[in-house]
Amino acid sequence: MFNDAQSANDAQSFLNYKTDISKRVKSKEIDILLVVNMFLTGFDSKTLNTIYVDKNLKYHGLIQAYSRTNRILDRNKSQGNIVTFRNLKQNTDDAVRLFSNLSAKETITIAPYSQQINFFEEAYANLMAITPTPNDVNSLVTEEDELKFAKAFRSIIRLKNILDSFTEFTFDDVSMTAQEFQNFSTKYQDLKDKIKFNNDKQKVSILNEIDFEIELLHRDEINVTYIMQLLTQLKDAKPKDQAIQKKRILDLIAGEAELRSKRELIEQFIENNLPEISDDSTIEEEFKTYWQAETIKALEALSTTESLKKEKVEIIINNFLFTGRMATEDEIIETLEKQPSVLQRESISNRITEKIKDFIKTFINGVE
Repeated sequence: MFNDAQSANDAQSFLNYKTDISKRVKSKEIDILLVVNMFLTGFDSKTLNTIYVDKNLKYHGLIQAYSRTNRILDRNKSQGNIVTFRNLKQNTDDAVRLFSNLSAKETITIAPYSQQINFFEEAYANLMAITPTPNDVNSLVTEEDELKFAKAFRSIIRLKNILDSFTEFTFDDVSMTAQEFQNFSTKYQDLKDKIKFNNDKQKVSILNEIDFEIELLHRDEINVTYIMQLLTQLKDAKPKDQAIQKKRILDLIAGEAELRSKRELIEQFIENNLPEISDDSTIEEEFKTYWQAETIKALEALSTTESLKKEKVEIIINNFLFTGRMATEDEIIETLEKQPSVLQRESISNRITEKIKDFIKTFINGVE
């Protein structure tokens, strides 16, 4: 698979083998790793999220093995999953009791499923007291009311993220429906966008202080590839059903954090390009061609508007996609055709950085 050969004939070769596996796990080249003792301790990879245990672990060995999965990566990974094929409840309790304060137990293990359902129901009741329906969000008058809604729904998002880690979770187990969650998600993101694009810079908004944690609304299964399947269905739909199908697609996009920034472009494709396609099997290829052209156009527009050296902007984008690190202020300034004054550097750098991030979010992230 990797066109690589390793040996365990001597200590150095074995170390090279272990190092190679470690690097491949951390770079997500290996999805499943079967281990006995090695990598259960002394190994850290934040991307690991699930460990399947079929071994009688105890005390420090148990804690260290469980800890392979509990590194918080970002808001999409707030805890690790541990699936045991042996009854390790007592061993886990003993290990936690030995190595931590009893009051700190909740930081190691989360509450059971039934209790998480209760937490969710309490949060849902709180949300209903503020906005009984998604449309009620539009009627909120003051920023204080909008803040209450944002915090209430953010709690819902956090709790759903935890419930999603339980394989048995479905919306049938809670009072909120999946569609209701989707509709509230759209209103929640509308509120965030309202703050982001607020033109009244002189007014200090209390909503600026809240972290909306939009990352938690991202779902990998709803991506551009999935939208392509829906576009095929739209193309095949009867004329009387096309308006309903189109609205369904646009509503789905509006409710997805990963796709929201792409809505206008996808809608443009539906309006202008889709009717001209005669063969359904070419929809995805036609969309890729359209997306590539729009991406080039947007990059040209960004470079022209901000007087940037396009080739250097491309390098920054590629480096970000490869390393996950955004360019420094100096690297951003180097993309400018004309160097700004010292007093202008920071504001110009911040503005261009945000525009590059928006470009990546719209044209690259989630396009598979």
